[in-house]
Amino acid sequence: MTNPQKLRLSEEQRALIGTVRKLALDQDWRTKSVKYLDGSFPTENLRELAKIGVMGMSVPEEYGGSNLPVFDTALVIEEIAKHCYTTAMGVMSSVGVQTRVISKYAPESLKQEILPKVCSGDVNLAVCMTEPHAGTDVPNYRTNTVIQDDCAIVNGVKTLISKVDDADWFVVFTRINGTPGREGIGCVLVNRNTPGFEVTARYQTMGGEYLGELQFNNVEVPLENVIMREGAFKKLLGAFNTQRCLNPSISLGMAESAFEEAVKYVRDRTIRGQAVAEFQGIQWKLAEMYRDIEAGRALLYQAALSANPFPDPHLAALAKMYNNDMAVRIASEAVQVHGGYGFTNDYPVSRIYRAARYGSLGGGATEALKDLVGKRLVKDFDPVDGFLSMGTF
Repeated sequence: MTNPQKLRLSEEQRALIGTVRKLALDQDWRTKSVKYLDGSFPTENLRELAKIGVMGMSVPEEYGGSNLPVFDTALVIEEIAKHCYTTAMGVMSSVGVQTRVISKYAPESLKQEILPKVCSGDVNLAVCMTEPHAGTDVPNYRTNTVIQDDCAIVNGVKTLISKVDDADWFVVFTRINGTPGREGIGCVLVNRNTPGFEVTARYQTMGGEYLGELQFNNVEVPLENVIMREGAFKKLLGAFNTQRCLNPSISLGMAESAFEEAVKYVRDRTIRGQAVAEFQGIQWKLAEMYRDIEAGRALLYQAALSANPFPDPHLAALAKMYNNDMAVRIASEAVQVHGGYGFTNDYPVSRIYRAARYGSLGGGATEALKDLVGKRLVKDFDPVDGFLSMGTF
């Protein structure tokens, strides 16, 4: 019987993950992550990651980065999320759609100004999509940018935005010149020190971090900051599919962490002199948890490997849908096997459970992604051949 074929990481990929893991273990991020429950930002962790090149993973080499593929970036974020959810979220904000949009579409002057500082950890980025009346419904955004002869004026409100107090630059999805529908959507870079930019509300999440509301009141930016004009909707969503691989990377990493905590606990815990891990009910629970994690890994890795330069939208949607739900399920089971201890903040599984709930809300709600995939399935169905065994996508 021949050995089954399996994905094998390169020596470079293993070395990168190993370096990240060593840093996280040496500094005990998993234990120390409890301090971020008050909403504070893991600046010190991001600084350390910048030293080993993590913050420059999405930046082209000519600006000081390593320009890693989406797959490699997902592997690193998965590893970070195993140790600290808040740090993984901070990294995703600087290596995800924000950086990739700037790297691909911004003028040279802005690339030179921003990207080297992203690599060094001296600049943080945030993406602004959701509005009070529209989240995934991008074509109905009301934030508008008017192009004038020598500048552009931004007005509108964005809400539930990450890093509102820590980001230096904001990648804003905005309507251009009031053009209606999806054809009117473009992208503008706004520096937080620009007059008229204001954080008007903050909401602390179940995971501990804050999301905020931003007001743009006649925010004047140079014309070069309008990095995409009208008709950029497909390009923006294409870039955003990267986020739909990095978001589930965090979910996968948290699921792995919760699973590891569960295994450690049941091995050490005894009932009537017998290790809890020896009970069949617990072993079945662990087997099912492991099965679900590996299924999520397969979906995610396939989606990330499809990137050229951005992932296939349907594979990314499937990976996100599954891993987001799976992480909550695994974390819930991990809490259950801990018993009452799992309900306390003294054990990591409690924090993982709350943080895991974010995944299906950010980066495209699960329901919207189901619509995307469902429409594709109906459209591509062959009444004679059905769906091929290798998958319709």
